[in-house]
This record gives sequence, C-alpha cells and structure tokens, in this order.
Amino acid sequence: MHTQTFSANKFGTAVSFEDTAVAFAMKTDAQLYQSYLLFKSINYNWLVNMGTGLVQWGLKVGLPIKGLLKATLFKQFCGGESINDCEAVIRQMAKFGVGAILDYSVEGEKTEAGFDKTRQETIATIHYAAQHRTEIPFCVFKVTGLAPFRLLEKVSASMKGEGLPLLPSELKTFERVRERIDEICRTAAENNVRIFIDGEETWIQDAIDALAYEMMEKYNRKQAIVYNTYQMYTTDRMEKLRQARALAVRQGFYLGAKLVRGAYMEKERARAAQMGYPDPIQPNKEACDRDFNEALKFCIDNKQRIALCAGTHNEDSCYFLTALMEKYNIKPNDPDVYFAQLYGMSDNISFNLAKAGYNVAKYLPYGPVEAVMPYLFRRAQENTSVAGQSSREFLLVQRELQRRKGKR
Repeated sequence: MHTQTFSANKFGTAVSFEDTAVAFAMKTDAQLYQSYLLFKSINYNWLVNMGTGLVQWGLKVGLPIKGLLKATLFKQFCGGESINDCEAVIRQMAKFGVGAILDYSVEGEKTEAGFDKTRQETIATIHYAAQHRTEIPFCVFKVTGLAPFRLLEKVSASMKGEGLPLLPSELKTFERVRERIDEICRTAAENNVRIFIDGEETWIQDAIDALAYEMMEKYNRKQAIVYNTYQMYTTDRMEKLRQARALAVRQGFYLGAKLVRGAYMEKERARAAQMGYPDPIQPNKEACDRDFNEALKFCIDNKQRIALCAGTHNEDSCYFLTALMEKYNIKPNDPDVYFAQLYGMSDNISFNLAKAGYNVAKYLPYGPVEAVMPYLFRRAQENTSVAGQSSREFLLVQRELQRRKGKR
C-alpha cells in the first residue's frame, strides 16, 4: 500500500521527526531501555494476544501481578493512579513545551455510583487544569464513563428510527446522563478549560454526537470549549464533520473538532459481519488517510468557525498540517490549532513539533491499574494492528540508545 509522503523540506518547514535526541530528551537511559524492551515485546503479535489473555485471567483470579503491570505497560502509557501521581510527568513534559491532556481512563462503568464517580473525577481534572493552564490545555471524558452502554445504544437506534422507544425509566436515566455531561461542560466553560468528548463505537456515536452539539450550543458561543471527536476511519465522518460545521453556522456556535483515525476497527468489523449490516470502516488505509487529511484541510479552510486538534501518530498527516498552516499564514502557536498524541507513543512527533513552536499535547491517562487495563490492552493491540507502529517505536528507541552509547 503506497501513501504519499509529505517531506518537511518540500514545504520549507523546519520540522523533522527523525531527531531522536529531541524525541527522547525527557527519558533517562534506564527509562529508554525499559521502553526498548516493552516495544520489542509488543512487536510479537502472539505475545501480545497471549499476554492480554493471561493478564485478564490473572486479575480475575486475584494473582499479585499489579506491581508487574505498573512497572511495564502502565508506566509506559499512563501518568499514575491519581491526578497527584501525574504531576511529575506533567511538569517534565512542560519543560519541553508539551502539554498534558488529563484523562481519567476508567470506562465501561455500570452503576449510577460509578458514573457519578467519573463525573466527580472529570470535574477534578478541570479544576486542576484551571490552576495549571500552560501545562494542561485540555481535559477529556468518555460518555461511556457516565452512561450505561446499552442506553446509549438504544438512544442512537431511536434517533435513526430503529428499535423500540425509550421507556419512562430509560428517559429518566438518560436525563441524569445529560445532567452529568452538562455539569462537566459548564464547569469547563466557567473555568475556561477546553474539554474533549471522546469518540466511541459507531452504534452509540449518534447519541454522543447529539449530546456534544447540545453542549457546544450552550458553551461554545464565544470560543470552542467543548470538542467532539471524529474517527476518520469510518466512512461517514467526513460528511458528519461538514454537517457539524453547517449546524454551528446555523446555531451560532464555534465547533471544536478533534480528528483521530480511530480505535475500534476490529470490533466494528466483527459486529457488522455478525449482524449483517455494511462495514462502517474505510475499505483501506489510503481511504482513511485521504479522509483524515481532507478533514484537516476542511478545518483549516473553516478556521473562523472551527477549532482543531489533530490527534494523530501519522507523520505524513502532521507534515501536511504544518504545510497547511504555513500556506494560510497560521502561526505555529495559534491557540485554535493543536497536535496531540498518546503518552508513551510517537515522542518523535510530539517533542519535535513542540521544539519547532507548535502546540502539542499528550493524552495522559490515569486511574487505578485494574480499571485502566481496557485502555492499556487497546494500546498494546493498536501497536500490533497498526502497520509498523510498534516497529517504528522500537527502531526509534533503539537508534537513540545507540546514539547515546556512541557519545560516551
């Protein structure tokens, strides 16, 4: 599969993602070697698949493996178990111009008490961010941390005219969901802290979109505070983005748009095949890359109405966005254009962009080790399923280790 490569020199930008000294300046030799061993392991699909199963089983039966997990996967991809645990990482990244996106990564809650706990924790991240504005440019939440999954599924189906109408008890539960989300977004607006609503599975996304636009209409009147997420690996997101911009113009609010490729591809395809509906995922990588870059251009073309965060580990898309910014004379530090990557991945992109003066932030997940495991399993699977991702991470770390060894 061939993808067009955007060269930094071709566009006259000063950005290069090859400088490993910049990429890993934050890491000690020991930390770098730990990353080397982890990505070397993740390179083996069979080891990831077997290890994921064993860890899930071990946690279920109560094996004392928390310490091992905390020292390996958790340490690579998470900031800690609490906001306070994350402080050291937040301060360290800030020294290199990279912000943190505090992400309470507990998902799939099933009780009202659990949903309320997630609401309280998300509000706590907003208050913390308000006191550390330069270090924490965004907060984030998943609607599945605040609402029953099946209810979101039923609401989404009813919005398409499918399935049964909501029962009075379900309407009452959904109203509580709306109240939780409204409290979070209101707190963000009152504290002038921007907040992402993460994208999730396609069969619950319509409900999430509706809630996101309802919040934008309330709180994005003067600037983009609330951002919705567009997973461009689905075939309909480019059109949904256009519709969202049209809605923002009609209703008089600013659209916050976080673009990502997506995180549920295998699950989406399996469900579509099982239930006999068209696969919602792009047919190939070229189609996904095309839509992602088209969405970047659409957001920049409509910058007077759209605030953009490009959440991507794809180097070509990052080069493409820097080229667009140069073309339209948008300063690298324009507050309405951000790049974002996940903590523990693609440091070559994040830290080199930050050094060149661009706005960059890392998703920094935190939460109890056991509760964050679904997130960590997705990161491990993502590194094996995305062509060359773990190999790329491994080779960059290996190159930096060799560079440091040569200096001695």
